[in-house]
Amino acid sequence: MVGTGRVGAVLGAALRRAGHRVVAASGVSEASRNRAQELLPGIPVLPVEDVVARAELVLIAVPDDALADLVAGLASTRTWQAGQLVVHTSGRHGLEVFEPALGQHVLGLALHPAMTFTGTALDLDRLVDCCFGVTAPEPLRAVAEALVLEIGSEPVWVEQEMRPLYHAALAHGANHLVTLIAQSLQALAAAGVETPSRVLGPLVAAALDNSLRAGDAALTGPVARGDAGTVAEHLRQLQGLTPDIRPTYVALARATAERALASGRLRPQAAEPLLDILASDQEQ
Repeated sequence: MVGTGRVGAVLGAALRRAGHRVVAASGVSEASRNRAQELLPGIPVLPVEDVVARAELVLIAVPDDALADLVAGLASTRTWQAGQLVVHTSGRHGLEVFEPALGQHVLGLALHPAMTFTGTALDLDRLVDCCFGVTAPEPLRAVAEALVLEIGSEPVWVEQEMRPLYHAALAHGANHLVTLIAQSLQALAAAGVETPSRVLGPLVAAALDNSLRAGDAALTGPVARGDAGTVAEHLRQLQGLTPDIRPTYVALARATAERALASGRLRPQAAEPLLDILASDQEQ
């Protein structure tokens, strides 16, 4: 395990539970080292070079921007071993990051878990219900998919050139959802609701379930109805909150209106005053 952040430590524990023998892990921060002790008890935490030297399968779970330099640095010091399986968990990158190590005959795989991690044992059960974006050389495809299946997850093939778009889709859907929910909770609290999560939770869960089942057809609310007056009042009310919320509402309302128009759920005559209000707000 190279990197025992929220993702690496959990995947190491999952592979260990599946029967793999974890021989070493690396972690720089105190939080990473503590996480390794909790999820990988008894596993020595060593420098990266020592971890790589001990393993037949190396799992790299480091930030995207650090991945290429790490692989290249280990190649420059001749640390990689011929025939060594090397897996990275980046969603953005594919197999191109392994190019500096190909001369040392590593077998590179890209396995990205489509899941948000807490870095605790709670994630182990969540892995059973998640997918991994898999990119591998064709001769190693079965190996890559087997590693995913072993921990109870589902492999989903992603072509090398499509990984950045694949990752953008997941980041847009999951990471931006966190911001959206946090903003909504803040607005409910400002409205005097004592337990915002209790009010918002069932609504958001139903909206998510409906949208996963039906896509744009699940849309409801004032934008879908063309209620320009309601949207204008929303904008007035949001003005008093932190400055990030109102522009987010405007951008998402405009995108919602455009998709509703394209799908025929919003009539053009109803959309015109709504879009005018949103456009004038953007110009302010």
